[in-house]
Parts: sequence; structure tokens; C-alpha cells
Amino acid sequence: MRLAMIGHKDFPSRSGGVEVVVYELATRFARRGCQVTVYNRGRKRGDNHGWCEGVEYRRSPTVRRGGLNALLYSLTATLQALPRRYDLIHYHALGPSVMIVLARLFGVRTVATVHGLDWRQSKWSAFASAYLKLGERIIARYADEVIVLSDVMREYFETTYGRRTNLIKNGIVPVEYAPCDVISRQWGLEKNGYILFLARIIPDKGLHHLIRAFRRCDTGLKLVVAGEVPEDEYGREVLALAQGCEQIQFVGFVEGRALQELYSNCALYVLPSSVEGLALTLLEAMSAGARCLTSDIPENTAVLGSFGSTFSSGEEQSLYEKLQDALRAPAGNPRKEEQMRYIREHYHYGLVEEKTWAVYQKALEKRSGLRGGQ
Repeated sequence: MRLAMIGHKDFPSRSGGVEVVVYELATRFARRGCQVTVYNRGRKRGDNHGWCEGVEYRRSPTVRRGGLNALLYSLTATLQALPRRYDLIHYHALGPSVMIVLARLFGVRTVATVHGLDWRQSKWSAFASAYLKLGERIIARYADEVIVLSDVMREYFETTYGRRTNLIKNGIVPVEYAPCDVISRQWGLEKNGYILFLARIIPDKGLHHLIRAFRRCDTGLKLVVAGEVPEDEYGREVLALAQGCEQIQFVGFVEGRALQELYSNCALYVLPSSVEGLALTLLEAMSAGARCLTSDIPENTAVLGSFGSTFSSGEEQSLYEKLQDALRAPAGNPRKEEQMRYIREHYHYGLVEEKTWAVYQKALEKRSGLRGGQ
């Protein structure tokens, strides 16, 4: 099979959930013997075309401006891909999927993965939200096959558009235990000595709620914030909220051994998000055996299952009370081994690979040409 993937920022990369999924699927399908090309976003001097782990990568030109970046990228990537006559193009996320119309006009089969209902995020302008909604409608009507990550999204597409979808929950490579070493030398962290927030620093991830609640707690633990602080209004807001509190440490984007250690040794992992698709960081934290506290949105509670605890989304008093409960409890996770087995059994990439491959086969069986949905 000749396969293209469009919709991520870079490859290989762990900069976001979409990038992790594209990396795992592309490299796994390349090992199956597929000819896989991924279209990266934006030019990079001296690195616009090459190969990595059997996957070809090509960069598609775009502009730096946020509002037009994704739109122009997905257009140029699709225009680059069409002459190469792929058997199938796999689009990731709502915005890039607007170009499914163009691909289908040229008879190329398409699969779209909805990583989240992104138009719900507060960071988008009115134009961007409308464009994302357009992508959603195009996916529902024109994609040969649609993949969603949660029961919530499956029900949404069925109810809103009458469109049947394929539920394939995200997978992860389980985080193996790593004792404190790098994080001790770099940031002075000790086992069970900190609460961990690890996510993109945008309003919908709720870091502002967590900082306010944490500052009310009487604890000797630190709050470690792992993620690149953006140079925008929200980035300035969270830095101002943390100002004067030496227990709050911003450690920036983390990967590799340091990431392993952060998950393995935290006293508590907290995800106070108001909007999610299926949070890879939550899966990774659970796979490492960490105690977890999340907001009670369905996308988070579905992952937690019978493990961890939740607070009322967006309510700082509820978050504060649940933090206090967690801090009073004995250190460690009494259900650690059971939790780790649960994640390894239900959220592994072998399962994601096989289910995605089956969706590809379904898409390839359908006729070419622009047409309506199922």
C-alpha cells in the first residue's frame, strides 16, 4: 500500500498527541512493507525531505501566522500528494481534513481521524472555529472512513450527522519505571515529592485552576509544570499566578529519560482539562502506575475507569478539596499493579495498528470519486 499522512506538525516528534499517533502508525506500517509518506508542516532549512525509520517525510510550505498556518499547510500538502498517486491519504484532525474534498475529487480514498472536537477550545477565533466546524462536516460527509477516539465522539457523529464511525482508542508505549536521576540533578526532585502537570499550556487544560488550588494547600510538595509556556496572554497569566511561590517549578518541554522519571516518581498526576479527545499524557501516567486526579469530563472518566479520582470540571473549590484528600492519603498507589495491567491490556499500539489497518482495508474497498457519506 502507498499511504500518505497529513495533519501533524512534525515527524518524528512528541510535541502533541497527533504527532505521537502519526509517528507510531507511520513507522509500524512502514515495517509492514507499506510505502509511507508523512507531510510535515513548514519549511526547515536543510531538512525538507528525507527518510526516518523507513518513513519518507516531506515538508509543505505554509505561513507562520496561526490563523492561516494549518489551512495553507493542508492545501499545499494535498497538492503535493495528489500527483504521487497514493492508494490512500490519512488526514488527522478537523482543520486539515477540509482538503478531503480535493483528494476525493481526484479519486483518492481517504480516512480521517478526529482527535478531538477542536472547535470547542476557547483559544480559537470565530473564523478558526468556523473552519474547524467545516472540517468536521466534510469528514462526516465525504471521508471514506472516519476514526474517533472515544464513545463521546462516536455518539456525537451519529447524533449530529447520522454518520457511522470506527472507534479506535489511542494507544501508548507503556512507561517503564525509572528512578530519580536526571530530575534530581536538574530540578532537585525526589520520589513522591511533587505533583505533576504535563500537558500543553492552553486555557482548556486548566493549569490556572490547578495553580490557584495548589497555592491554597498546606503541603511541602512541589507542583511541577511540564510543558512549553507560550509567549501569549495565557502564558503570562499562569506565570503571574505562580509568581512568588517557590514550590511551583516550570520545567519546559520534557522528553526521554526525564519524562520517564517524572511519571514514575510523582506523588500525583493532575489533569484539570475542560476539553479533551483522549489524553495520551493521562494514559502514560496511568501506565507508569501514578495516582491520577482529573476533571470529570467524560473523555477523562472513560480512561480512568475504576482508577484514580475526579473533581467537578472548572470548579476550583472541588479541585482544592480533592487535592487535599490526595495529599492526606498515604504515599503511593495501592492499586498500582492493577492499574498498569489495565492500561497495557486496553491501550496498546498493537491493537491500534490492527484496527487502523482494518479501517484502511474498508476504505480501499469503496469506489473512487466524490460522493456522500455512508
